[in-house]
Amino acid sequence: MQQRQLVILSRTSYKNGVPDPIGSRVDVVNALAMRNTLADIEGGDILYGPGVDIQLPPGQDPIQQMLLTITDEDIAWPVILRLAKDLQWKLLDPVSARELTPP
Repeated sequence: MQQRQLVILSRTSYKNGVPDPIGSRVDVVNALAMRNTLADIEGGDILYGPGVDIQLPPGQDPIQQMLLTITDEDIAWPVILRLAKDLQWKLLDPVSARELTPP
């Protein structure tokens, strides 16, 4: 069974339409750590949370986008929606090209 993935982007954009960065690597990692989503090793590029894995782009700072993989459908959606709302994320389904932006 293939796992569903979403691309995480910033909700805000520059005047020319280019998305703002999600944040500095340190800020993103700290914000996710406060929400029970952490790497298994310090400095790791994959953060593990309840029902989701979030892959950071290796060596990128600030972070422009991240890849979220749903590992447990039963618990992932409330987590995803809460993270997206709290951290001002826009989510993009790369298969359907649909956007999800929680209020």
